[in-house]
Order: sequence, then structure tokens, then C-alpha cells
Amino acid sequence: MNFSRTLIIKPSSMGDIVQALPVLTALKESHPEARVSWLVAQPFADLLESHPRLEEIIVFDRERYARIGRSVSTTLEFARFLKGLRQKRFTTVLDLQGLFRSGLVALATGAPNRVGFRSARELAPLFYTAEVVTPRIEIHAVDRYVGLARHVGLSLPKATDHLPVSAERRAAIRRRLATAGLAADEPFLVVCADARWPSKQWPAARFAQVLDRMRETAGAPSVLVGGPSAVPIAQTIAATMTRPPIDLTGGTTLKELVAVIAEAHAMVANDSGPMHVAAAVGTPVVAIFGPTNPRRTGPYGPGHYAFAGRAPCSPCYRRQCLYASGSLALCCLKNITTEEVVEHLLEIWRRGEKTMPAGP
Repeated sequence: MNFSRTLIIKPSSMGDIVQALPVLTALKESHPEARVSWLVAQPFADLLESHPRLEEIIVFDRERYARIGRSVSTTLEFARFLKGLRQKRFTTVLDLQGLFRSGLVALATGAPNRVGFRSARELAPLFYTAEVVTPRIEIHAVDRYVGLARHVGLSLPKATDHLPVSAERRAAIRRRLATAGLAADEPFLVVCADARWPSKQWPAARFAQVLDRMRETAGAPSVLVGGPSAVPIAQTIAATMTRPPIDLTGGTTLKELVAVIAEAHAMVANDSGPMHVAAAVGTPVVAIFGPTNPRRTGPYGPGHYAFAGRAPCSPCYRRQCLYASGSLALCCLKNITTEEVVEHLLEIWRRGEKTMPAGP
């Protein structure tokens, strides 16, 4: 297969992009001369900006192109976008998204090699020249993506720095934390209390209790992170804590978010994109899972701990809890106690070691 001009299609979401990055590492290790482009949705482009293994980032305006067929100007603009992709003369496309639109984009490139998963949804396999069959057993998303890479002849990646963080960005975020009262080189706990699905959201009050206990027991200061949607949750947590945390929610770029997580001593988080970032940069995580399965999408590699399966209905993979209006609402999450979370966080904190980002 000719990888001289390769396009990787994985536009979203943050966690999925991070989990797919080992494919890029495998490609560049096997074919250092390859020119690799990555098609990414606008909100996540900053995550890949200046990545040393990427030659090009192609930004896909998903919100604007959602009006295709309803707006003449948008439809024409999308046609020009596809024409521009074709002019790049890609030799191979790896569609890691596996939806109708990503399959259509792969076809529109005109690349002679278009690879995706046979299990892809929305008839996407109709656009592929090669389909990869994944095992029926439960496998982690990282292993699934790497399985596709191996299917097309790439070796397992040797490097584990799939999401590099520069020393300059680390130093810059340390200076910012210093202005918020954190001493130079002081270890801290990074916290992502937000989640895209309501059914993934561990109660904010319990996060506050955990952070207070970590401060009292281990002297661990905490830093809250997340996008704009995390701001109300962060405010609730801060308002109920004995000593308010440093709150960076809604106030960082994705690159700054990665740097904060990389500098942290440990993380506690819901099943979320920042949780996957932590695993990728070697920050040990205590992760809280309710409707999803950490065997599929948990923090990848050793040194982490994931709570899961605390209800007979878990994992249900539902965005809204089936029992949302009853006494059993979110029981899979509420059955996880603050004492348990603190216990595992203290173990990680006192161990005092960063994890090595895991290779497949």
C-alpha cells in the first residue's frame, strides 16, 4: 500500500482523537518519508496543531457543513472543499471515524486505497476499497485503531509520545498556576468533573468532598479543568469546598489543557476527553464510569484505576439514564462512594510516580 500521501480521517471527539494517535505514530515509524494529513473538526484542531508527526491539518467545519442540502451556498462550499481534497492526490485514506460523511469524504479524495472498519455505521464501508474486521470480543478503542494499522502493514508503534507536550508549554502553564497561588513545582491534582453525557456525570458534591479530603489528608491542591460546559459544575464544586480550588474551566486552549494535565501529579475524572489526555501524557487517573465500559474506553495503560459496573444495567451506553425520574437514577454512579475514590487517589498520590504513556 502506498502511504506517500496519507489522509487520516478522525474529526472528533477529543478522546477519540487522542486514542487514534498511535496510528499516526505507527505510520510515521513505518514510513518516515510519508506526508500525513489529518482531517479534524474545528473545535479540536488546536489539539493537533504543531504535532511533530503531522505535515498538515485539514479543518472540517462540521457545524457549517451540517446545512448541506438546505443551503445552496453551504452545499457549493462543501463541493469546493471536496474538490480541494481531491487535488491533494492522496494515495491512501484511513477512515477511523466510520460514518457516512467520513466515508463520502474518503471516496471524494479519489485515493486508490481507502481503508475503514467493516463494522462502520451509516453504510460507510460502501466507500472503502479495504475493510478491517475487528474481533467480536471486547477490545479497547486504542487496540481497535492499532488493529487497523496492522491490517494495512504498519508495525506496532515503539514510541509512546503520541501526544507530545513541549517544555515551553509546560513552563507557561506553571507560570499561570503560580499566579493563581500554586508554588513552583508543587504537585497538584487535576480534576475533570464534566462529561458530555448527563449519564456520565458523577455528582458535583462528591467531587467537592473528594477534593476536600485530598487537601486535608495529603495536602493536595486541586485544579479544575474542562471546556465552557464545565464552568457551572466547577462553580458548584468551588462553592461547597472548604478551600476553593484553582478553576481553569472554560479558560484554556486545548494545548494549554494538555499541558495542565501533563504537569499534574494525578487526575480524577468522569469518562471524558481529558481523561484520555491524562493517560496519553502519563498522568495516572482515577476514572469514574457509569453507562460506559472502561474495557472499551477506559484510561489506556497501567497505573490507572477505573470504577465501573456498579449497577445491573451498567454498561447501558445511554446518554440519558433509563431511570432519570426515579429513585434509581444514576445508581451506577451514585454507588461509587467518595471514600473509595479518595482511597485510590491517595494510593496514586503517595506512590509519587508518573505513569509511562502506554504503547499498544
